[in-house]
Amino acid sequence: MTTLSTPLDLLVQGGTVIDGTRSPRYRADVGVRGGCIVAVGDLSGFSSHQVLDARELIVAPGFIDSHTHDDVAVLHEPGLPFKVSQGVTTVVTGNCGLSLAPLPTNGALPAPLDVLDHRGRHPFVRFADYLDALEAAPAAVNVAALVGHSSLRVSCMARLDRDADAAERKAMRGLLDQALGAGAIGLSTGTFYPPAAAASTEEIIEVGQPLTAAGAVYTTHMRDEADEVMAALDETFRIGRELGIRVIVSHHKVSHPRNFGRSRETLAHIASTMRHQCVGLDCYPYTAGSTMIRTDRAMSGCRMVIASSGPHPEMVGKDIEEIASTWQCSRDAAAERLKPGSAIYFLMDEDDVQRILAFDETMVGSDGIASSGKPHPRLWGTFPRVLGHYSRELSLFPLETAVWKMTGLTARNFGLTGRGRIAPGCHADLVVFNAATVRDTASYEEPAQPAQGIESVVVNGQITWLRGAGTGARAGQVLRRQSV
Repeated sequence: MTTLSTPLDLLVQGGTVIDGTRSPRYRADVGVRGGCIVAVGDLSGFSSHQVLDARELIVAPGFIDSHTHDDVAVLHEPGLPFKVSQGVTTVVTGNCGLSLAPLPTNGALPAPLDVLDHRGRHPFVRFADYLDALEAAPAAVNVAALVGHSSLRVSCMARLDRDADAAERKAMRGLLDQALGAGAIGLSTGTFYPPAAAASTEEIIEVGQPLTAAGAVYTTHMRDEADEVMAALDETFRIGRELGIRVIVSHHKVSHPRNFGRSRETLAHIASTMRHQCVGLDCYPYTAGSTMIRTDRAMSGCRMVIASSGPHPEMVGKDIEEIASTWQCSRDAAAERLKPGSAIYFLMDEDDVQRILAFDETMVGSDGIASSGKPHPRLWGTFPRVLGHYSRELSLFPLETAVWKMTGLTARNFGLTGRGRIAPGCHADLVVFNAATVRDTASYEEPAQPAQGIESVVVNGQITWLRGAGTGARAGQVLRRQSV
C-alpha cells in the first residue's frame, strides 16, 4: 500500500507521461518502490530517496527491442551502452534461428552462428544453463530469450544440407521442450541462412510442436524477402496455423530494386491474415541491412560495405568494390577472402521502409550485432531515429504511436506481462527523453555514437543511464516465460 508516510525509492517528477497504450499524453509524477510503479499522478506529498526531475520531458515505458542478437553481449558486455543509451530496457534475444543455447561447446560453428562464438567464448549445451548464467550475473537490461532452430539443428544433426530425419526432429523437439520448460519465450527460425535453408516446412512444424502447449511465440527470418516474399509469408502463416500460435515476421522488408514498392502487397496480405490469425511483425528504420558476408544471389548486385572481418580488419568500413579493385580480383573472390565477417547491404527503398514502419501493427527492433569494427548504426540509433526522424521530423505517426510501437505493442506480442506500460503494478522500466531534441547520431561512417535527448533510463527501479553515461547499475532480469 502506498501512503504519504512511506518514502518512495524513486520519484520521477513533473514529466509528461506517454504510457505505452497510445492514450493521449498527460502530466503526472511516477512513484517507484521495490522495482515497481506504485503510483502515477500528483505525488507532491510523497518523500523519496531519489528524485528525477522530468519537467518539460517525456516519461515513457522503457523501450523493448523486439529483435536483437545480444545473446553474447548480455553476458560479456553487460553494461550494454548501445542499448541503454537509446532508452532500451528489455531485449529479445535468440532471433533468426541463432541462440547461444543449446549448442555444442566443441568445434567451429557454421556462419552465421559463428557470430555467437564471440572472441572464443563458448556457447551453452543446455538452455537452462544460459538463463542461469544471466541471472547469476545480471545485465543492465532485461532479457527475454528465444530458442534458435539453427542452434537445434547444429546440436542434433551431423549434416545441415538436408531435411532432418525423424530421429533428428525428435531430438530437436526434446531440446525445445526443455528450453521452454527453463523459460524460453519461443522458437525462432532463419531459413534464409545456410544452416537451416534445407529444413522443410514440415520439419519446422514437427520440431515446433511443444510451442502449442506452452503458448509460446514463433518468430522467423523468412526464407525469402525478395522475389518469393509472398510464398515465404504463406509458409510463415501456415506454421502458425498448424501449431496454433502467434507468429512474428522478423525485420519485414522487400529487397532489391525489382521488388521496390511490393510492401503494399505484403502488408495487405499480412493485414488480411491478421483478421483470423495471430500475426505480428517488426522492422528497423534503415534502408540497409547487415548480416554475414555472403556471395550468393540473395545479396548480389547491391552496395556492400564490410562491417567486420576476421582475417582482414583493415578493410572494415570499405566498399567491397573498392576492396576487389585493390586486390585485383572479383567481388565474390574478395568477399571469400574477408570471411568470416559481416557486411552492410543497401537493399531497400525508403518508401517501403516508411510504409512498413507506419503499418499499425509494426513493432520496432534493431537487429543490431555488437561486434568490433564498424557495425550497422542501428545498433546504437534505432529507437531515437524513430522518435526524432520518423515521428517528429517526418510526422509519420504521433509520438504516442511511436512509443507504443516500442513498448506496449511489443510487450503484448511477446507476452511480457507488466512491461511496456506506465501504470501502478507494472515493473519500473522507464525512459525520460526530450521530445524536441531526441535523435540518433550513429551513422554508417561513425556507428558507435549515443543518441541525443535521452535524459535518463530506469530498469526495474534502478537508474541505469543518467546525463549521457551509464551508472553501472545491473538491474536487468531474465524474463522467463513462466514469470513474464
